[in-house]
Amino acid sequence: MPQHTFRLNGEEVTVDIEDDVRLLWVLRDVLGVTGPKYGCGIGVCQACTSHINGKAFNPCSVRVADLGPDDEVTTIEGLPATVGRELHPMQEAWLEHDVAQCGYCQPGQIMAAVAKVRQARAAGHEIGDADLDEIRNICRCGTYFRIREAIRAAATRF
Repeated sequence: MPQHTFRLNGEEVTVDIEDDVRLLWVLRDVLGVTGPKYGCGIGVCQACTSHINGKAFNPCSVRVADLGPDDEVTTIEGLPATVGRELHPMQEAWLEHDVAQCGYCQPGQIMAAVAKVRQARAAGHEIGDADLDEIRNICRCGTYFRIREAIRAAATRF
C-alpha cells in the first residue's frame, strides 16, 4: 500500500493508504482528527473546511496523493497553535457572540473565516462585507448574522 507523508497541525504524519482516498477520510478515520465534518463529500457545504499551507480548502475534495511532504494541513484542532494560545481569537469571538447553535458547521466556518481575514489582509485591506459574502459555508441553523459579527470582531485581534 502506498505511503503518504504530510504535516498535520505542526506534526509530520505518514499514512499507509490508497492514493485515491479523500483526505477527509484520512483525517477522520485513519488519524482520528474529527474537527473537519462530513457534510456533502463534494465541497459544496464546506463543513470540512481546513487549511492547506495557510489557505482554506475542503479535504473531502482532495485525494491524499495530492499532498506532499512539505504540505501543512491545519484543522480546527491545530488552529490555536498558529497563534500560540489556548483558543484562536476567532474561536474566542465565536463564544463571545454566541454563534453556535447545533455546532456542526462551526469548525469549517471558523477555518474559512480565518483564511478569509488573512486573504483580505494580504490584499491590503481589512475584512469587509464583500469578503464576508464570499464565505460560502452552509449553516443549517441560520446563524449567519452572528457569524459575520464574530468574524468582524476577531479580525481586529490577530
